[in-house]
Amino acid sequence: MQRQEPVVHKAALIWRFLKGSKGLFVTGIILAAITALADMVSPQIIRAAVDNAIGGNESTFGPAVMKIVNAVGGFEYLGQHLWIMALAILGVALIKVASQYGFMVINTRASETLAKTMRDMLYTHIEKLPFSWHMKNHTGDIIQRCTSDVDTTRFFVAGQMTGLCRITILIILSMVFMFSMNVGLALISLLPMPFIVLYSLHFHSKIGSGFRDVDESEGRLSAMVQENLTGVRVVRAFGRERYERDRFEKHNEEYTGLWVRLANIMSRFWSVSDMLSGAQIMLVVVFGVVFCLRGSMTAGEYIAFLSYNSLLIWPIRQLGRMISDMSKAGVAIDRIGYIIHSEPEQDKENALTPDMNGDISFEHVNFAYDGCPQMLHDIHFTMKAGTTLGILGGTGSGKSTLMLLLDRLYDLPADSGRITIGGVDIADMKREHLRKHIGIVLQEPFLFSRTLQENLSITNENLTLTDIREAARAACLDETIEGFTKGYDTFVGERGVTLSGGQKQRAAIARMLTQKTPIMIFDDSLSAVDAETDAKIRKALEKRFGSASIILISHRITTLSKCDQIIVLDKGRIAEMGTPKELEKAGGLYQRIYEIQSLSKEEVDA
Repeated sequence: MQRQEPVVHKAALIWRFLKGSKGLFVTGIILAAITALADMVSPQIIRAAVDNAIGGNESTFGPAVMKIVNAVGGFEYLGQHLWIMALAILGVALIKVASQYGFMVINTRASETLAKTMRDMLYTHIEKLPFSWHMKNHTGDIIQRCTSDVDTTRFFVAGQMTGLCRITILIILSMVFMFSMNVGLALISLLPMPFIVLYSLHFHSKIGSGFRDVDESEGRLSAMVQENLTGVRVVRAFGRERYERDRFEKHNEEYTGLWVRLANIMSRFWSVSDMLSGAQIMLVVVFGVVFCLRGSMTAGEYIAFLSYNSLLIWPIRQLGRMISDMSKAGVAIDRIGYIIHSEPEQDKENALTPDMNGDISFEHVNFAYDGCPQMLHDIHFTMKAGTTLGILGGTGSGKSTLMLLLDRLYDLPADSGRITIGGVDIADMKREHLRKHIGIVLQEPFLFSRTLQENLSITNENLTLTDIREAARAACLDETIEGFTKGYDTFVGERGVTLSGGQKQRAAIARMLTQKTPIMIFDDSLSAVDAETDAKIRKALEKRFGSASIILISHRITTLSKCDQIIVLDKGRIAEMGTPKELEKAGGLYQRIYEIQSLSKEEVDA
């Protein structure tokens, strides 16, 4: 999916997502710092035991430490009672265990809170995005951004960002203690560090671009799988299993190849990083022994130095993992940021909520979809309130586009005419108010994987079963539902797969009728029902909703025969307009369609 994605300020976006979990992460960082300090104390106790308590060497510790030592009897006493120093090491270990346990518990809670916040914000924002945005973006890719990319970001923040404080403390204090014990050996231990850092930075961009390619490929793969699983009946009906399998295997092979290529880059990165780390440890061990033999370093200092060096190597090696995860998280945050920074639908300041029972007027409306030729050309008509308007036209003539504009699923650009209801421009109205007063049955009815009652009452959770049955009766669906074993509790499969085309259309009509809106739009929503049911539904609508403004879009002349006015569209222009009787004799497109649909079977065959 090619698109121009906005520049995402990653730090600001993460800070925004941290709402509700900042305190937990701060507590986790404090506990991580305590763990790091405990790591620093243990080698010094061992050093004191080896050099001072056992070896009897003169102390090099500061006044604060000596005050504690003297309080328990001095180094000579400790040498005779080494269990005290062992107990001190045990106490430091217990503090480390407790802080580490607390860190893991709180960090996990903070991590899950962060993920929940991200998912809630993404879902809420996606619901507010324009209809046109959803038309441009594959559902599978959106889902992948809201699941896999959210988990990647969560893992980075919880696993790496919070550990940054501990790593910083470990590096700073390790270097302080190492330089205080032996400057020469400390400098030797630092020799490979610049190479490790530069090497990590060199691979940062390669790893980042690799993860971006992998993520985008996974999004395409997810979109393809989602589409094929949804349309599995069509695939099987046309015997396209092999074709779709070959397509999937091709995409899957591309996705796997990208991961293999990224794994090769990561392997080179980790191999060289491990080699440099091993070289650093070898240098410290060899030169440390040399310094001890020369007497410039005590045995206790050497043991403590090795401990600090091992503590130092871990965060330096962790730097490589952090850069790797940072690259991956950077890509994930960019992809999440694309959704968050996409412009949602917004009403004008002081948007209006007028009465919706007035006349509907299209005034010289022109419209084109993004990157497409102009669809509508100078559409101009007025529909009186409480009347029924029929719209007839060929495929691609702009019938559905008119209704999408009326419901503001697409906004009319400036200087492209205007649409008014009761004299008020719909562009000045609140979208929620407008859509609550316009009931629309789309060309392709969509039912959720819920019971029939839940599907029909989705417009209003306070509807009673009596209200639902009344709407179903008007849509000629009540008898059909009662014929089901579980009646209104019958579970509908994904997208209404367990119902026939006509049943789905009638269910969608019944769902819309529960709203009891002053404006009702039927976008070719009777095409899958038979002529008799079509007539019954139109009669029920006329009886129950005579005061409503009804717009019928249809290819069937009989569906439009009782309309007060009919508009005939041809290539985005109004070709004819008038009553059914007038158009039947006008000698235009409507008359030709009327005559064809009025022919008997024998006449059609002839």
